[in-house]
Amino acid sequence: MARGCLCCVKYMLFLFNLLFWLGGCGLLGVGVWLSVSQGSFATLSPSFPSISAANLIITLGSVIMVTGFLGCLGAIKENKCLLLSFFITLLIILLAELILLILFFVYTDRVSENARRDLKEGLALYNTDNNAGLRNAWDTIQSEWHCCGVNEYTDWHAALQEKVVPDRCCQEISLGCGRNATNQLWTRGCYEKVEEWLDDNKHLLGTIAMCVLVIQLLGMAFSMTLYQQIHRAGKKYEA
Repeated sequence: MARGCLCCVKYMLFLFNLLFWLGGCGLLGVGVWLSVSQGSFATLSPSFPSISAANLIITLGSVIMVTGFLGCLGAIKENKCLLLSFFITLLIILLAELILLILFFVYTDRVSENARRDLKEGLALYNTDNNAGLRNAWDTIQSEWHCCGVNEYTDWHAALQEKVVPDRCCQEISLGCGRNATNQLWTRGCYEKVEEWLDDNKHLLGTIAMCVLVIQLLGMAFSMTLYQQIHRAGKKYEA
């Protein structure tokens, strides 16, 4: 009976990590495709130019692939070293997530203030050379989210040093519309729109976070259970 339960845990852990690994491969492929085909779409932050959608997806996909590989191979081979590495990797990821979450809630106001200031500084680079990525990112966000600037449309006046905004700030986009009357522009800032979206979807985001946490804890529990049984037996169990 115990041996059958262990085989069940073994193959459950294997299948779980196989799906995990395939998901990581998919994310890595999407990230590479974005980096190659959409390379001009970059970050909004001048302080962290390497933090772009493509780079974040590539990093996330790589971490998921490595973690899934360790768990998948460790389970099917009943290798204690790989199972322990899988457990430690999940533990490090979990601790990092908790630390970042705690720091975010403790320094929420400071994070928000610094983010607003950094985004405003990035507006000044909108029309400069070699910043097509930042320009495309702002154009996409402002047209899709129906917003203008960081806090309001006047942020562009200070950044561009004239009373003009990008054409994507216009409610009806046309060439040169950013120089027209302000009543034709989206008046709400993009930062406020993002905060509003996060507030409206906080229950969904919380549910996703809890699911991720449960998956991590189950992975750690299954891997350590299999590791302990292999250690006690001193040999592999045959399926």
